[in-house]
Amino acid sequence: MTSSSECGSNSWDLMVIVDHQYETVQKEFTLRVSGDLHIGGVMLKLVELIKISQDWSDYALWWDQKKCWLLKTHWTLDKCGVQADAKLRFTTQHKMLRLRLPNTKTVRLKVSFSSVVFKAVSDICKILNIRRPEELSLLRQSEDVLKKKKKKDKNSKEPVTEDVLNLCNSPVTSGLSASPGLYSKTMTPTYDPVSGTPASSTMTWFSDSPLTEQNCSVLAFSHPNCSPEMLAEMYQPRTLADKAKLNSGWLDSSRSLMEQGILEDDQLLLRFKYYTFFDLNPKYDAVRINQIYEQARWAILLEEIDCTEEEMLIFAALQALNFPLKNLIFIVLFQYHVSKLSLSSEAQNFTCESEVDEVEAALSNLEVTLQGGKASNILEDITDIPKLADNLRLVRPKKLALKSLKQYWFVFKDTSISYFKNEESAQGEPIEKLNLKGCEVVPDVNVAGKKFGIKLLIPVADGMNEVYLRCDNENQYAQWMAACILASKGKTMADSSYHPEVHKILSFLNLKNWTVSAQVASDSEGMDMKPECFVSLRYTKKYKPKQLAARIMEAHQNVAQMSLVEAKLRFIQTWQSLPEFGLSYYVVRFKGSKKDDLLGVSYNRLIRIDIATGDPITTWRFSNMKQWNVNWEIRQVAIEFDQNVSIAFTCLSADCKIIHEYIGGYIFLSTRSKGQNEALDEDLFHKLTGGQE
Repeated sequence: MTSSSECGSNSWDLMVIVDHQYETVQKEFTLRVSGDLHIGGVMLKLVELIKISQDWSDYALWWDQKKCWLLKTHWTLDKCGVQADAKLRFTTQHKMLRLRLPNTKTVRLKVSFSSVVFKAVSDICKILNIRRPEELSLLRQSEDVLKKKKKKDKNSKEPVTEDVLNLCNSPVTSGLSASPGLYSKTMTPTYDPVSGTPASSTMTWFSDSPLTEQNCSVLAFSHPNCSPEMLAEMYQPRTLADKAKLNSGWLDSSRSLMEQGILEDDQLLLRFKYYTFFDLNPKYDAVRINQIYEQARWAILLEEIDCTEEEMLIFAALQALNFPLKNLIFIVLFQYHVSKLSLSSEAQNFTCESEVDEVEAALSNLEVTLQGGKASNILEDITDIPKLADNLRLVRPKKLALKSLKQYWFVFKDTSISYFKNEESAQGEPIEKLNLKGCEVVPDVNVAGKKFGIKLLIPVADGMNEVYLRCDNENQYAQWMAACILASKGKTMADSSYHPEVHKILSFLNLKNWTVSAQVASDSEGMDMKPECFVSLRYTKKYKPKQLAARIMEAHQNVAQMSLVEAKLRFIQTWQSLPEFGLSYYVVRFKGSKKDDLLGVSYNRLIRIDIATGDPITTWRFSNMKQWNVNWEIRQVAIEFDQNVSIAFTCLSADCKIIHEYIGGYIFLSTRSKGQNEALDEDLFHKLTGGQE
């Protein structure tokens, strides 16, 4: 038997601050507790002491000093490590948050500050009617962006008022968690089958989405472009190091918002973090397609991704289709016809699924076991591997003058290119044989100038060997370019994706192939059009508005018959064809190196880049990855590849956890397939991305 005095000596006073809305009621309470009291008991004692009749179900205890939630109500104070010096806060788990979407629209809604970010983003996407929430995440704005915004607000004569879509009346509570199992392929399409515009608010993917009570077109429609003056005031990265800063603010998906210092009513960016847009379907993805389109559009306008002048004009023409311009007779929104099955089939195939098998190879190397998963390996059923043989011109990087172009007989077989002096000597030994597996393939095309080049960056012991191939025409270029792209991934022309790749390249070249029309030039002069709103500042400085308008109208001739949805999908597809697409940059220091380098993280590879010149140094593909790990004490990422290749680096522009999560996230996304249930394996995601700190 223990005396009451001994029992009292094991108890202590615990200070708890209560966040409630009653000004006249005290907010600080002192509880007499003991170490064996569980968290649920503490909350019960506290509610009895407050004596306010209200629903406390959304409240939980937050430990200020440790920056963590005490959500396991059956744990005792001793097990949680709570002692007399602890300061706890009894606060709501769901709080208001402002999210700036890719289309620059700001929404205000209630979000769980106690759930991990991965779960919180799923809940947010359910509210916004966006499928595939695993592709998105939350991003803090970089300091440079915030500084420029503050400077703009300071110089502005009129107070800046932000247009906010308030969804605060539709909180996502624990009872309405965003379960991907609620998806149904039998839902009504979110696009009107007659006009091609987003359907009414009753036609949304989630039956309980708050957008069913508001006009979902706010998020599914594009808004008018900003003026060149506004564009000039926005932050634009000037160097690769500046681009790296844009990716430094990704939140940790395995921790909650509050654990990462996010406060109520803070503003974050909701962005597509992973560039593998799976199962894009115009019938269900009105908001998702528009937000991807908007993220691509702003990346191009702000020059976060580089593109050529021809490509910029194509992007401008496709943008123009999405905005009704006064007196612009050629730019109209064509009706969306149900009979256009080509768009439906294109959209269904409009994913990066061709890359999935490559990363699945990495999964097998990492010995990741998927419960309920089913491997599907497509075997090549062609015993005779196709080959290409033709005359091409070769350019060496140190001899870039026109006279350095020399014609050879090239033979492309398996994943290698061999070249000979002429066709007759092709039976003997080649002058050189180039193995393209793991190389970088960069287009070097100017359709107007009849220039069809392929730049190959082939990994060698001391870096990358640069080789330029020059083709004679579009068809030859498409065939050889497609073969090079597949070979870089370890595939041959016998692969089923070869012919679709050729078709995609030819389709893209066709967009660039326009001719100057006197009628178009004269029409553009009389139009009330601001072409500088559709291109980056670099081109507004290079050309006068009338010149830009004429050139955009020339490019527009090849896209004028597209519907609204088709134009957005083509814009996204063109964006995906850019050499820098999908690359997220980070400043790193490789082990053993004395200088900083840039690391580009993509959906299928890592690229080491010279930070001064921007030239690729080495490429490592996920398909060759055996394992990766992080030394959390020194914040160093170590990766092992096939053929005894190992790399290690520390990240200087962001936390190493971000890169670790990128690698694991892309591996996780490769496990998706159309045959699977749409429910996500959240445990697998955290296993691949969480790490052990």
